[in-house]
Amino acid sequence: MWGLNLILNLISRVTISPSIVRAPVLELEPVRLFAALPIPDEVREHAVTALRPIHHSHDRALRWTDPDNWHITLSFYGEQPDDCIDDVCHHLLYAATMGPLDISLKGAGCFSGRTLWLGVGGRSKDVGEMMARAALPYSDGTSSHPDSKRRPHMTVARARDPRNYESELVLRDAAHALSVYEGPTFTANYIAIMASYLGQGRGGGPRYEEVGQVLLC
Repeated sequence: MWGLNLILNLISRVTISPSIVRAPVLELEPVRLFAALPIPDEVREHAVTALRPIHHSHDRALRWTDPDNWHITLSFYGEQPDDCIDDVCHHLLYAATMGPLDISLKGAGCFSGRTLWLGVGGRSKDVGEMMARAALPYSDGTSSHPDSKRRPHMTVARARDPRNYESELVLRDAAHALSVYEGPTFTANYIAIMASYLGQGRGGGPRYEEVGQVLLC
């Protein structure tokens, strides 16, 4: 059993974003939530530069994700009432005990001929463990790509027509070109709880909003 001091110390790590507007208790609407490690600006810019040549040569076959939305997903929670954000934060305290992680974006691959991703270097095994700790009990238990559940990654593109065999070849070609990529090392200091609003982002993509933080310490 954890001592009272440790429990109080863990609870003190939870900080809810001051920009959040809570819905009235009697008018709650579900929100799609997930936990993620944010990508710093300089790391994002480095990856954007590396992707630019591939972006131009594969644009017809691939739909590129918005760099402002880039993150390393820890767990999807599906639709939850928006008054459960505090509960999700407290659930993530166990994952947070792993402390800050020095990681980088490194290598690339594709899932099921549908998704192109950059992998994680440095303490990638610890990120995988953090994913496992973040998953239950709130995880919605679904994934469009089952092999992605325990592989830390950042999605950068998706096939425009995943049923087209040519799209799969393009994805593999792009993943091969990016296999030697390695971005700058950064320290992941907190887990972000993100709300996802489908169709509200640029180009009809999702819009993500940070609604909570759990410090890694």
